[in-house]
This record gives sequence, C-alpha cells and structure tokens, in this order.
Amino acid sequence: MGKILSYPISILYYLVFLLFLLIFHPVQWVCLNVFGYQAHKKSVDILNFFLVRTTHILGTTYKFEGIEKVPAGVPLVIVANHQSMYDIPPIIWFMRKFHPKFISKKELGKGIPSVSYNLRHGGSVLIDRKDPKQALPAIKQIATYIEKNTRSAVIFPEGTRSKNGKPKKFSENGLKILCNFAPSAYIVPVSINNSWKLNRYGQYPLGLGARVTFTVQEPFAIKNIPFEEVMERTENAVVQGIKN
Repeated sequence: MGKILSYPISILYYLVFLLFLLIFHPVQWVCLNVFGYQAHKKSVDILNFFLVRTTHILGTTYKFEGIEKVPAGVPLVIVANHQSMYDIPPIIWFMRKFHPKFISKKELGKGIPSVSYNLRHGGSVLIDRKDPKQALPAIKQIATYIEKNTRSAVIFPEGTRSKNGKPKKFSENGLKILCNFAPSAYIVPVSINNSWKLNRYGQYPLGLGARVTFTVQEPFAIKNIPFEEVMERTENAVVQGIKN
C-alpha cells in the first residue's frame, strides 16, 4: 500500500523540488555576481533549507545530533558514510555555519539547475573518478582552500552510495590528501542512517516515511597523528554510529 501511495506523492515531490532548483538558479547568479561570496552562500543555504523541507512531502523526518561538538574557527574535514543524494542538503543546511564544500563527481557540474552552478562556483571541486591524475590536484585544491579560509570539506570515502545502508570499505586516498594539505584541520566523523530508504525502490517511486538521522561523532585534530591512525579512528567512529 505504501509503495502505491508513493507514486503520486513522488510526482508532487519532484515537481516542488524542480521548482526550487529553477527559482534559485538565477538567485544564485545574482547573489554571486552582484553581491559576492557571502550573499551566494546565503542563497545556497536557503535553497537547501527548502530542499530539506520539500522531502517532508514524502513523510521524511530529520534529526541532526551532536552539532554542538564541532569546533569553531578551524578548518574541518567532515567525513561521512554515503547513502543517497539526500545526504547532501541536510549537511549544507544544518552545518551551514561551517561553510561545507564538496568533492563531487564531474557529471554533477553541468545540467542540474542550481546544483551544478553551486558546485562550479561555491568552492566545491569536481573530480573525474576515472582519472586519478585529475582528481588528486582537485582534492589538494579544496584542502588548501579550507586551510586558508577556515571552512570545511565534506568527503564520502566509500566513493559510491550504499543502496542498503550497510557501510562499504573506506578509501584512504582523498582523505589522505585533505590531511596533508589542511594540517590544522579537525576530522568531524558523521554517521548517516536511513537516507537510503528514500531510494529503496530506486529514483521512482521514492520511499515514504524515512526517519533520517545524522550523528556527529567526536571531532579530533589531525595534527601530530599518523595518517594510518587518523584513517582507522575516523572509519571506526563513522561505522559504529550506523545502525543498519
């Protein structure tokens, strides 16, 4: 019965979702080109507020726990498991004061109103997963950016989304570069639960009634810690908070 209901509700959701993307694309352009970075960031924050609220049409609820643990005034490397594209708007909205930037696949850099524009112009980087020679300098670029500007980079070390919520083995390459070129950063492990349930049937229809949680585990400074220990500590912190 729930799946049957999800067909018309998913259509309504996608229409509202697309409407916000179309509205905020020119808003972002004006904010960036007329008023600069801070105005553009504000427009992106507001867009993602609406994107989060739009999923309430699907009966989705969110709980973002532990945000008070995150240190202010330092670069951050936010490391999370990855369950769906619905991981991203809540991170942007609930962690907005930390200016999160993303390491995204290059395919997202064109063709999607608002999303592609923000990825190209908001401080994130686009990588070609099939070309490590291109990806490594791009990750170095975002690392030096957050180190210089005291902002945050978000990385999903699983590489691809988990379709059933079970965590995949973390890859160390991207995180290692971030640690090398943002040496004053703090790692912020984040455990995401149940966002995969929005895509339990695929892109259409969408799953109804997902109870999505984001739990910030204990942040820690990477300075003077061997990378192998950083990697192990980070993966363990994220995985222990996944409840599947």
